[in-house]
Amino acid sequence: MTHDPSPLAPATVAVTAGRPPRVQGGPVNPPVVLSSTYVSQGVPGDELLYTRGGTETWEPFETALAALEGGAHGVVLGSGMAAIIAALGDVPPAGVVVVPRHAYQVTLGYLDDLARRHGVEVRRVDIADTEQVLAALDGADVLMAESPTNPMLEVADLPTILAGARQRGVFSVVDNTFATPLGQRPLDLGADVVVHSVTKYLAGHSDVVLGAVVTDDDDVAARVRAYRTLHGAIAGPMEVFLALRGLRTLPLRVERANANAAELARRLAEHPRVAEVRHPSLPTDPGHARAARQMTSFGAIVGLRPVGGLAAADAVVDAVRLWVPATSLGGVESTLERRRRFTTESPTVPEDLLRLSVGVEDVEDLWADLSRALDHGAR
Repeated sequence: MTHDPSPLAPATVAVTAGRPPRVQGGPVNPPVVLSSTYVSQGVPGDELLYTRGGTETWEPFETALAALEGGAHGVVLGSGMAAIIAALGDVPPAGVVVVPRHAYQVTLGYLDDLARRHGVEVRRVDIADTEQVLAALDGADVLMAESPTNPMLEVADLPTILAGARQRGVFSVVDNTFATPLGQRPLDLGADVVVHSVTKYLAGHSDVVLGAVVTDDDDVAARVRAYRTLHGAIAGPMEVFLALRGLRTLPLRVERANANAAELARRLAEHPRVAEVRHPSLPTDPGHARAARQMTSFGAIVGLRPVGGLAAADAVVDAVRLWVPATSLGGVESTLERRRRFTTESPTVPEDLLRLSVGVEDVEDLWADLSRALDHGAR
């Protein structure tokens, strides 16, 4: 009697999933097919016809990401927002969406646009307040969750609120960009859909713009694919190839970046020029206990508020030399920015909050640059 092999570890899945068949003389990596159209005659069937509808270059990435998230279907789209909008396709006119008050600002902007154009009610909640979230789910159509949130790093009790959503018949979507599938798998916790900005950690090199949806539901996957085709939210084959190449090293990059972030957060918590630091690894962080229960790693985003308020925060950004002032995150390079420089950021985000995306550089070099900038900002 033969037995199935033990499930592979995520680090192994990231390297092995989505490979071509193992045949003599065959390629180890899937090829990039740069063609907008395919040979087709007669009555169309399931074959490839036109790249807006499908290309063989998408499938390996979709397969690998779905395997990492523990889902049946992965769908790659042209951007993270395309993935979010496709996932939120079940919001009816005059429907109700529950969303964290602190979330990706473009997600909130899209929901506000739905409210203006289609009468959608947007219920913004403190996602870390479980009772508030459950109360808001009564009569709702969709829960659009983030955990940890962007940029405040609040941690939701995902098992409880996702169970509450399911009990109430509320469709649930979790943006897992910050945690990555190596930090948590929301489908395992009860989510209907997981979305990613592939631009960030999954691709990991600040050189592509992509998004993805993962789900176990056949109908949802078909709806998302139809959205991709009808709305032209398609991904270029070269970008998807680069994302798959980035995915292969995701475990190495995330492990290093998370370790750097935890060490920097620990040092920042003791720095005399720091008023507040947020990172779920800190025992003093409000989300620590919850993150320790439901996550396998704490992520590489750190929230920092220097002593001296807004002026000091801007001075830190101006003074760093190794850290890159930039608005995105999840690349191999360490970046930082003051979030409220965007007028569209949530007004409850502190003016002086710096969001740090910790990369894979040597932690001592990162610390030397950041601590010097903090001291400079105090002048």
